[in-house]
Amino acid sequence: MTDDEPTTPGKGQTPEARPIEASAPEEFGLTQAWWGDGKGKTTAALGMAMRAAGHGYRVHICQLMKGGADSVEDERGEYNAIAALPGLSYENLGHYGWHALNDGSDDRDHAAEATAGFERAQELVAACQDADLTSPFPLDTPADEGVHMLVIDELLYAADRELVAPTDVVELVESKPADLELVLTGAHAEPAYLTDHADLVTNVRKVKHPIDAGIRARKGTEY
Repeated sequence: MTDDEPTTPGKGQTPEARPIEASAPEEFGLTQAWWGDGKGKTTAALGMAMRAAGHGYRVHICQLMKGGADSVEDERGEYNAIAALPGLSYENLGHYGWHALNDGSDDRDHAAEATAGFERAQELVAACQDADLTSPFPLDTPADEGVHMLVIDELLYAADRELVAPTDVVELVESKPADLELVLTGAHAEPAYLTDHADLVTNVRKVKHPIDAGIRARKGTEY
């Protein structure tokens, strides 16, 4: 190696982007759990979803507990980005406001929506059981016909709020097919019930957060 030869993995060059074509992962099949009181759980899941979709894998995001709030616009940046990226789709099954925060929303409605959202997640996992996850899917394949990666955003929060039973979450994990990459997010409290069932458990810990200084959700960072 000469002194002027780049030492970066890409040898100092930016790889040329290739068209996204339907493909199938070779090493998917783990269960991930992202929890903690810090910002970044959903953000990390969205980043992995984008990365997987960039390889041509079929990815779907199912959001619970995020039906909107007066501090967040209904149209979030990730929705527009997802719509522009082949092979990546989402659905939002949350109720407006936040459970138990006295924000004018009815906690009974939150409970009903969380139950419906979990039932939808069960349907999606069941669809993956009937699909060949070792093969590529056309990038416009409906999520009901199977996906390679399924993100269930805020499911752990719903379980923490006792809107979904933790034992049901464990059963969902145990029922997934071997090749499905399942990503679960949410909850400030540790989901200890998943420790023996998940392959990756990450605690996103808060050191400092702008909300403590009265700074509300910002467009482009939180939504």
